[in-house]
Amino acid sequence: MAGIEELDRIVTLADQMQVDEGPVVLINLFTVDANDEEALLKAWAHDADFMKSQPGYISTQLHQGIAGSSTFVNYAIWQDVKSFRAAFTHPEFQRRIADYPESAVARPHLLRKIAVENHCVA
Repeated sequence: MAGIEELDRIVTLADQMQVDEGPVVLINLFTVDANDEEALLKAWAHDADFMKSQPGYISTQLHQGIAGSSTFVNYAIWQDVKSFRAAFTHPEFQRRIADYPESAVARPHLLRKIAVENHCVA
C-alpha cells in the first residue's frame, strides 16, 4: 500500500474535499523505488480504469521524471470537487489503494486553473 503525505502542509486534501468548487485539477506526486516502477504503473492504471468510469471525471495524464527519475506526476481533471470526493471515497477505490507497492508515496492535492495576465487564461 502506498503511503500518503500532504503536498501542502497547511491545507489538507481532506480540507479541500469539503469545498464545493469546479472544475478542479488533481495533482498527485508519486515517488517510488526504481525497482517498484512497474508495480506502480500497474496499480495506477487499475485506479485510472476505475476513475474514468466515475461521474464528473474528465481526463488524466501520468508523467515520469526524466534521466532515470522514479518521480511521477498524475494530472487529472474533474468536473467538480463533489465528483472527485465521491470517486476518491468510494469503497472500491479505497480497496485499490492496497495494490500500490510499499515504497510508493502519494501526495495528492486539488487545484483550480487561474488567470495570469499575458500568460494564462482561467
